Amino acid sequence: MIPILGVIVGLVIGILVPYGMPAGYSLYVAVGLLAALDAVFGGTVASMRGVFELRLFVSGIIGNTIISLILSFIGEQLGIPLYYAALFAFGNRLFNNFGVLRRLLIDKYSKKNRSSTKIN
Repeated sequence: MIPILGVIVGLVIGILVPYGMPAGYSLYVAVGLLAALDAVFGGTVASMRGVFELRLFVSGIIGNTIISLILSFIGEQLGIPLYYAALFAFGNRLFNNFGVLRRLLIDKYSKKNRSSTKIN
């Protein structure tokens, strides 16, 4: 729940604080944001499974973001769209984590409803 709250607070701050970004950085921001969102969804899934570790979460955000930004930068210097690799990898993991999160939530709430409707 805390990661989702952090995303909401970040969105509100981002909307309220007027800041313009040069168009040349838009690719890096998009890839970095996707890497961070992947880590947030992964952390939420780990938290729901009861195996969340803060060190893994923080190292995942930092490591994934740095690797994706370096990959994008090298690709831009070579004239090859290497950022597609990061977009595919993190996009795929994001949707997989969302599917797992959805299943965990459905299982959690369907068990609550079944236990509250049982008559002893």
